[in-house]
Amino acid sequence: MLPRRLTQLTALAVTGLFATGCTLVGGGDGDESQATTVTLATHDSFAVPQRVLDDFESRSGIRIKVLNQGDAGELANKLVLTKANPVADVAYGVDSTFASRTLAEGVFAPYAAPAASKGPQRYALDGSGEGGSGGDGSDGGSRNGSDRLTAVDVGDVCVNIDTEWFASHDVPEPRTFADLARPRYSELLVTPSPATSSPGLAFLLATIADQGEDGWRDYWRKLEQGGVQVVSGWTEAYTQQFSGSSGDGPRPIAVSYASSPAAEIGEDGTPRTKALLDTCYRQVEYAGVLAGTDRSEEARKVVDFLLSPEFQRTVAENMYVYPARSGIELPDSWQQAAPLPDAPAQLPADEVSAGREQWIEQWRTLHEG
Repeated sequence: MLPRRLTQLTALAVTGLFATGCTLVGGGDGDESQATTVTLATHDSFAVPQRVLDDFESRSGIRIKVLNQGDAGELANKLVLTKANPVADVAYGVDSTFASRTLAEGVFAPYAAPAASKGPQRYALDGSGEGGSGGDGSDGGSRNGSDRLTAVDVGDVCVNIDTEWFASHDVPEPRTFADLARPRYSELLVTPSPATSSPGLAFLLATIADQGEDGWRDYWRKLEQGGVQVVSGWTEAYTQQFSGSSGDGPRPIAVSYASSPAAEIGEDGTPRTKALLDTCYRQVEYAGVLAGTDRSEEARKVVDFLLSPEFQRTVAENMYVYPARSGIELPDSWQQAAPLPDAPAQLPADEVSAGREQWIEQWRTLHEG
């Protein structure tokens, strides 16, 4: 996931936006006493306009109760720990760095959402296609997950820079991972920890994809020698330590998201920051019906709702992620400030599953040693 991302900076300012863990009471014309409540376990960044939820309830007779579970890692852990007695009927927000664990533990029930063919299949977890995935979900998915988890959104993690800082200090902007390790960029980079943060883990995986299994540790030694600052989470890194955000911190380079510059548009209409598109790592967020639910039919309709054009049109402005469904236009400001990266790095899901804990421990040894 996708911790609280930029919704922390904007959600309170958006009228009619729902982002709390309570039952949604629909405002439609239907008889609310006849509505079926479906519990949706999700991350703390979940936000959607109330009118969209009300319309869904009015049409479907389903009221969604949102159960926030922290970030993507916490959500995945909770789903695994409670799989024998699920805390919800459906889940949304398990991302591509943790999906393999939930699939191996049998957390999700099979469900091939009809709308998956309208774009989300590009990110299916069956070993082919874009995003370590793809295909039609009819074969490999039964083994690896494309019939159990369906992509809802994409949120690429990228290094962001404060362009005004580099211009005022007459320092060339970095572009690549190799640049970040150069002496001229010492003491400038801040990143969330891969041991405690989903974007921090994505950045670690990006360096592994870029440097290879034999080279990433040496690369991190260079970052450590160059004074990289590691903090516990994205909030501290981006909103407190990064000079390009509202926190006006001391460091002009921070690990965040490809979409982050869309929240940093100046009064003149131009972005004050930019994402380095050669440093991005693709994160995909998925939804699925939880195995063991006694409301499987209604839970499937909630998955369908998350893939609907009505919901997909809300995710950019409300959760600062890119819709997985094809044909959904991004806000005008995103065209310039936050285009979806064309060629982000990504490791196969099974490789991440096999190496994740070992890589984190090796990184921890380098950082703490």
